[in-house]
Amino acid sequence: MPDQRTTRTRTRSRDDDAPIIPILARKVREVEAKAQGGKLGPTNRTKYQVIALLMREERARVKADKELNETARAELLKRLDGIAQILAKTAARDTSLITLLEPDAGVSTVAQRFRRDWLLESGAELSPDELIITREAEVKPVPAANQVIPQSVKARQLANPFLAPDFSRPTAPAVPVRRLANWELLGPLFKSFEYGSGGQAATMALPEAPKIDRLSPRGMEIMKHQARFVESVRQGHRTFLLADEPGLGKTAQSVLAASVADAYPLLAVVPNVVKMNWAREVERWTPHRRATVIHGDGQTLDAFADVVVVNYDVLDRHMAWLTTLGFKGMVVDEAHFIKNLQSQRSKNVLALAQHIRQKAPGGEALLLALTGTPLINDVDDFRAIWQFLGWIDGDKPAPKLMQKLEETGLTPADFGFYADARAAVIDMGIVRRRKVDVAADLPAKRIADLPVELDDDLGRSIRQAERELGYRLRDRFDALLRTRELTRGQLDDDQYDSFVRAVATAELEESKSAKSGENVFTMVRKIGQAKAALAADYAAQLARSVGKVVFFAKHIDVMDTAEEILAKADLKTVSLRGDQSALARQAAIDAFNNDPEVAVAVCSLTAAGVGVNLQAASNVVLAELSWTAAEQTQAIDRVHRIGQDEPVTAWRIIAAHTIDSKIAELIDAKQGLAARALDGSDQEIVSADSVQLDALQHLLRQALDGTL
Repeated sequence: MPDQRTTRTRTRSRDDDAPIIPILARKVREVEAKAQGGKLGPTNRTKYQVIALLMREERARVKADKELNETARAELLKRLDGIAQILAKTAARDTSLITLLEPDAGVSTVAQRFRRDWLLESGAELSPDELIITREAEVKPVPAANQVIPQSVKARQLANPFLAPDFSRPTAPAVPVRRLANWELLGPLFKSFEYGSGGQAATMALPEAPKIDRLSPRGMEIMKHQARFVESVRQGHRTFLLADEPGLGKTAQSVLAASVADAYPLLAVVPNVVKMNWAREVERWTPHRRATVIHGDGQTLDAFADVVVVNYDVLDRHMAWLTTLGFKGMVVDEAHFIKNLQSQRSKNVLALAQHIRQKAPGGEALLLALTGTPLINDVDDFRAIWQFLGWIDGDKPAPKLMQKLEETGLTPADFGFYADARAAVIDMGIVRRRKVDVAADLPAKRIADLPVELDDDLGRSIRQAERELGYRLRDRFDALLRTRELTRGQLDDDQYDSFVRAVATAELEESKSAKSGENVFTMVRKIGQAKAALAADYAAQLARSVGKVVFFAKHIDVMDTAEEILAKADLKTVSLRGDQSALARQAAIDAFNNDPEVAVAVCSLTAAGVGVNLQAASNVVLAELSWTAAEQTQAIDRVHRIGQDEPVTAWRIIAAHTIDSKIAELIDAKQGLAARALDGSDQEIVSADSVQLDALQHLLRQALDGTL
């Protein structure tokens, strides 16, 4: 919204020195009355923003007006203060309004029209610039000042000596707009999701799942709700807001959707905490496809891969070359990250999506927005996601959606428009399923691993410490052989295993009594510290998506970090620690289970792993791994217990390329022992050694093999 205080002149109305003030006073009373009935809809939210902005402009003008005497100035400022007080009271009823007053809050074309019309009503003479309503500028990639071109990308470009083909598609014929030609439609479309539901879930009609799963790799099977989504893609639908709750396999659905749509190369823009998991899911569900993950400046990038995974934080420096690979599809995971259209992150994502829609070779691009939380503050948060998907173009519906709206035969003034408009948008590709909706598909309890890349200084120091520990074990192994006057080549398999176990046992015993130095225990603690922020970020995402979350950690400093990050995210937490009194402990449990404002319980793995009922949540985050399978199971069962009416998902945060991954594997193997002994399972018999001992043996074998 342009600030034209210096160029605007005012026509005074009688002896009123500020004719805009009575208009603002009337408008703010109207908004206040609407707010008393509940949260404001899109139109009144826009009015609230314009009132606040005009009030600021008028306050600055009054203070700078040298023609006003001090008495008149004080009176006008007092009236403006009255408007400000009403705005503050309204925001107290609906705190999401505060975001509209932030410096980077976007100003829509609707807001610009309100401002212009109210100023004209006040008698103001506006400059030509203020009379023009400007649409949001076309999003473009960031300037190339901070751009990098990874060597692998240069190799791919040189692999084709010919000019890059022009993948532009012919412009689609214009949709005839008749009935809705002069209507402002985005406000009513947003409002339709507040008032037009009629109790119906926002999910498009999906085809039935095929009787035979011919898509999943052998030994794996997708669930019915996943198969229905993938079948819709197979039948030709290409844009989706996939808003399933966490734990329902949105990543797997996306990977298989890209496969059936042949949307390769595929770009996946994801949060840092899940980018390694994305690469793993590509390998699991489409093993014939290659995925590459962009870290930092992309020196490890494989530009010939089928799927390119990049996190939001490094996207800006790779914009220059991402538009050159001819992507046929794009996935934006946790799509609510782009809700602020003014942020550079959102502009980058929307610029890439716009390019892919226009240039996708072979026809229409596959565009998937994944989020269990499409709405954070209000229904206007749909705006960025709809623009990413190509459903809207700036401040108006795009041709396909406009055609659906014209086919309703209604206008916003007609009865039934909101329900039909909502249905039209849903048919564009909104899919929303909750755990309770597909409970029959889901196991009662499952563990989902999220590998994360520790690519900072701490991560590098952890990997270096692992190598040093492995080399120390290798030196002890060779020293033991020398005392027996043996070489590695003289050992048979049984002797080799025996020596490995002996060296690992000696190291473990020393580590248990060590007061300093690097050992397996200090290493695992450092890994927990390095994962703390990523695990807390993921817990915050879950809390916003599905409600209450239980966060488990072994160490107090990891819990402290998590609570600090969750507090910065404006999420209320309770803490369960070993030093609490019984009364404080029970108060925290009761608050978590009964207070809707409490979002996360941050718990000690040892202190809260038994004797605690936290069944108000169905999602658990394990920030640090236990040394025993039983301890992990006990923690998860604080949520998975009598009184729980939803399937439970435990999200283990695993540090990729570290001993953390091996520990997770060993814990799972130990669980198999209990299943075999108690549940009649025929799982393979595993070592009876402790997880620590097995982990040390693994490090030693890697050092001896030269793979560490």
